[in-house]
Parts: sequence; C-alpha cells; structure tokens
Amino acid sequence: MKKITKILIIVSSLAMITAFLTPIWMIDLEAPQYPEGLGMQIWINKITGDLNTINGLNHYIGMKTIEPDSIKELSIMPYILGALMVFGVLTGIAGKKKILGIFVIIFIITGIAGGVDFYMWEYDYGHDLDPTAAIVVPGMSYQPPLIGSKQLLNFVAHSYPDTGGWIVIGAGILAVLLYVYEIKFNKQSAVKESVK
Repeated sequence: MKKITKILIIVSSLAMITAFLTPIWMIDLEAPQYPEGLGMQIWINKITGDLNTINGLNHYIGMKTIEPDSIKELSIMPYILGALMVFGVLTGIAGKKKILGIFVIIFIITGIAGGVDFYMWEYDYGHDLDPTAAIVVPGMSYQPPLIGSKQLLNFVAHSYPDTGGWIVIGAGILAVLLYVYEIKFNKQSAVKESVK
C-alpha cells in the first residue's frame, strides 16, 4: 500500500474513538403538543434524552418500555467497535493490500449486521403491542424508520446517524475508497512496468 493509504487508514480508525464519546444515532419526534420536540440519542453503550417521556407516551399505545440495561447490543457494541479500530490500525501498520481488503469486508459485514439488528429491534418495538393498551388503532404499527422520517399518528419520527455514527460511516467509506484506489494504483503500476 502507498504511504498515504496507510496513514489514512490509521487516522480514520483512530477517529472512530469519537463513537465512544458522542451519540452514534438519534431518533427525534415532532408533534403539535411538543413544539420543542422529543428525542433520544443512542450511544455505543447507553441511551439518553427524553426517554422517560417517550416511554410514558408509548405506554398508552401498548409499546414496550425502552430499558437500555436490557438491550444486549449496548453491552457488546463497544467491544465490536474497539476490535474494528484495532484491526484498522494494524492494517495501516502492516501495509498489505490483502489485509486492507479483509478489513473492508469485515467493516461492511459489521455495518450490515448492525443495520439489520437495529431494524429488527425497531420492528419488534413497533409491532409487538399490548392489545389491552389504552389506545388501540386496528392495523396500526409504530415502527420508527431505520433512516429518514415517518408519520406515526400525530408524531413525525426522524431517525439519522449522530456525530459518532457519521464518523464511523465516514471511516468505512474511506476504507472502501482507499482499497479501490490501491487496486487501481497497482493495476496502473503493472501496466507501466509491462510497457518498459
């Protein structure tokens, strides 16, 4: 790998430490009765924000209480991201294109697995409703969007990456681009050598 690739892989891997210091995802709710909005921030190991108010509102429509201590992903995500960061730094130090390729594949698989897991959690949260709830709307489910905005009764739910999440996504995109660059650079070098 070129020196710039090695440096960028190490720097972007280390930059992911911000995911331990800032939220990785946010879900905001807008409604006429809450002009200031309600929101929760999902960190790598906790959930903060207007959780008590959101749980109180959700109780009326039969949604389960969000209890961060019972969400196993919040206890294992720090280890997964930590391992990914260490592998990224070692990839930059090793300077081997093949190892960079493995790192990119693991990064992509981890990202897809995280997205699927989050979607499944949201699906269960929005569909597994208490039939004896105070407010029951036949056929209605309350699954927040994985990413984007969605109308849920008189609320509009917004779900997007937060600071830490954007940095992790950026590190993954950069790793893919650097791998493509390395493949293209090596092909160009091989062509030049064959011309000589």
